[in-house]
Amino acid sequence: MSIITGRGDDGETDLLFGRRIAKTSLRMEVLGAVDELNSALGLARAAGAMPEVEEIIARVQELLIGLMGQFACLPGDEDRYAKAGFAAVGEGDLEWIVARAKDFEARGIVFKDWARPGADHSLARAGLDFARSVARRGERAVLVLHESGEEVPQHLRLFFNRLSDLLWILARAA
Repeated sequence: MSIITGRGDDGETDLLFGRRIAKTSLRMEVLGAVDELNSALGLARAAGAMPEVEEIIARVQELLIGLMGQFACLPGDEDRYAKAGFAAVGEGDLEWIVARAKDFEARGIVFKDWARPGADHSLARAGLDFARSVARRGERAVLVLHESGEEVPQHLRLFFNRLSDLLWILARAA
């Protein structure tokens, strides 16, 4: 099957379970931010982040795939999503992110000044800072979706905030 289907030519796109949605919808803004975040993390990973950071990036990318699935599921289809056995970000994943950030803070990495991505000529650090800024955009998109009346569970609303903090710390550690 070709990637070029023409199904999106009318301004709509497919979600899970045969559901369709406008490409300009708030939900698609969230999905786009998650997709961009995954790509930005891929750049940081490919730029040669230290092995420990690369392992964290790999785990976060796995979480983002599950997160995309969760947001590609319209309200009312959550049980169907869970029964299908698809990956999902849970509260334990949020705790994992916080624990990683606290681990690096315990090593002495703390906020001292604003980040200046690229100033030290490290592609890995700049990529992590770029990913952090995309995570912040994802956070805003999730909050807008939630405020529009489509309830987003609290742990998913907090996910992007905590992840952007972790990415800031990782950029300093890289």
